[in-house]
Amino acid sequence: MTDTGVSGMGVLPSQVLKQLIADGAIGATPAVIPEQIQPASLDLRLGRVAYRVRASFLAGAGRTVAERIAEFEMHRVDLTEGAVLEKGCVYVVPLMEHLALPAGIQAVANAKSSTGRLDLLTRTITDGGTEFDRIPPGYRGPLYAEICPRSFSVLVRPGMRLNQIRFRQGQAVVSDADLAALDAKVGLVSGTAMISEGLGFSVDLQPAGGTLLGYRAKPHTGVIDLDRIGFYDPAEFWEEVRSSEGRIILDPGAFYILVSREAVTIPPDHAAEMAPYLAMVGEFRVHYAGFFDPGFGYAAAGGAGSRGVLEVRCHEAPFVLEHGQVVGRLVYERMAEVPETLYGAGIASNYQGQGLKLSKHFRAV
Repeated sequence: MTDTGVSGMGVLPSQVLKQLIADGAIGATPAVIPEQIQPASLDLRLGRVAYRVRASFLAGAGRTVAERIAEFEMHRVDLTEGAVLEKGCVYVVPLMEHLALPAGIQAVANAKSSTGRLDLLTRTITDGGTEFDRIPPGYRGPLYAEICPRSFSVLVRPGMRLNQIRFRQGQAVVSDADLAALDAKVGLVSGTAMISEGLGFSVDLQPAGGTLLGYRAKPHTGVIDLDRIGFYDPAEFWEEVRSSEGRIILDPGAFYILVSREAVTIPPDHAAEMAPYLAMVGEFRVHYAGFFDPGFGYAAAGGAGSRGVLEVRCHEAPFVLEHGQVVGRLVYERMAEVPETLYGAGIASNYQGQGLKLSKHFRAV
């Protein structure tokens, strides 16, 4: 038995997160609110100031983020009444949450789904940190969000939740052999499972109805207020990507919203994270927002298989992306316990049962 009161190894569920909050291992000013607690993660809230910095950075061993901000700060932005974070700029925002983790608990952070779908690069940094989004066991200290709007300038306010954090006790990654057994038992994916260091994800460029393959961000748009849900006309921010050829050519520097060919399922006793496939397969990156909660695509939680939305950015050279090409993988992990509430079951889950879908800020197409 460890400090969490959970004997099993794995990703910590919502009921254990509540205990960590009660015990002071997860703290916040102001206090954590119930809406932040997800089935297998905790949403993190922006504080009241953003520091515009010259460049992205990690604190580095023995250094604090505050020290590095003093080194790289250009100016500071008061978020109290709302402020615009401009496209192409890098900001560091102290978060309302802080940690005093037990020795056996580590954490990993990631952008929330809606954040990734806006091409809003958001990463967590910590004092002494040498990696983005990775918090070592026993970490005690503040949390910061590095935010770089890539496609759209955004209006933000204190308390907005752009990223999330998942806590883990021990190592819980499911081996390929166990993943194959799990697929045989519950059916993790529509069609044949491609299992190699996780569950392979391919891109759908031959939709069953019509020729709409996805969306490409327009280069010159207005500001998106992140509090406005279902408000914006997609046509003002996105170009439709259409083709009947089963392939598209990605333009360098462009950002696309596409969808996976497979519908996937995350059983209640597992969680998953999207990981890049291989740098060698092409000049692009897939998926900024990588957490898949227990119950995603799960029939009993209203999912019955949900496809993964792919956030794709092309790098230096134009690249031909073809139907069925493997572009990512889902790494499954065991839960330490089944969460008290599953994704899509009695909580506000914007993307359960999804297909090709823009972020929640846009009106339905």
